[in-house]
Amino acid sequence: MGRILAIDYGRKRTGIAVTDTLKIVATALATIPTHTLIDWLKKYIASEPVELIVVGEPKRLDNTPSESMQYIKPFLKHLAKEIPDIPVVMWDERFTSTIAHRSLIDSGAKRSTRQNKEIIDGMAATIILNDYLQSKNFTI
Repeated sequence: MGRILAIDYGRKRTGIAVTDTLKIVATALATIPTHTLIDWLKKYIASEPVELIVVGEPKRLDNTPSESMQYIKPFLKHLAKEIPDIPVVMWDERFTSTIAHRSLIDSGAKRSTRQNKEIIDGMAATIILNDYLQSKNFTI
């Protein structure tokens, strides 16, 4: 059984989350520079079984694509070319960064932690993945 990997794509940094092999728990895995993303994914997939990649789909409130899609579309084409054997699905990522930031505040995290964008990106990827898992009834 393979894992499901989620990507919160950003122009500078990308948050990555992954499930366990039973697809019960989603955890933040890494936040990496976006220009290294494809190479990072290839190395990870070579060492861990991944059966699906979920990419956050940025949308506006009216359900139209946000401006960020202009950066994600070329990435998706490159991903399909470089890693053709793993299916990719898009998943609504509206408010994930806001939810991640709010979670840090609610947990009592220090201001320096709340301002660390790498932590926010990893949490946003985890939220995307958890939302996906819940919609597909993978989680208990």
